[in-house]
Amino acid sequence: MREHSLEPSAEEVEELYARLDRDARQGGYNLNPEMEFTKGLVKGLLVNERRYGYRACPCRLASEDRGEDTDIICPCDYRDPDLLDYGACYCALYVSGEILRGEKDLEPVPERRPAPGNKTRLRSTGVSLGEGPKLSKPVWRCRVCGYLCARDGPPEVCPICKAGKERFERFI
Repeated sequence: MREHSLEPSAEEVEELYARLDRDARQGGYNLNPEMEFTKGLVKGLLVNERRYGYRACPCRLASEDRGEDTDIICPCDYRDPDLLDYGACYCALYVSGEILRGEKDLEPVPERRPAPGNKTRLRSTGVSLGEGPKLSKPVWRCRVCGYLCARDGPPEVCPICKAGKERFERFI
């Protein structure tokens, strides 16, 4: 029976692929044009969602603890710096326009994720804010796309990239 299987149906893979492609394009991103490869990654996301309850990157080992793995829930925290530096994310699900147009070849992307036990996570901003004005509300930053908002707590869903509440961190 399929309900006990981790194996997603072809229809489920197609449905998620279409949604990821639409969301990527709306956000200014591109999925890898190698359809068979990309659908294999989409299938891996669905398997991980069934296995762990969240879509952990299919190219990384998940800890089975959502709190420990929020940085590798697709799209992962490392996608944007990987795209900037290498033209693709670690698993190559997302690629730059140069790769999409065939102007650049895919190259290996080194792992940015800290080793197990090292709680330090990537911060895309190296800016020191110093002593600034006191704010009436804390500022929250989406670790996926960098969206900032000032409110008592993070939004349930990022209005830019649709990442969940758990993907926000206190910024200020």
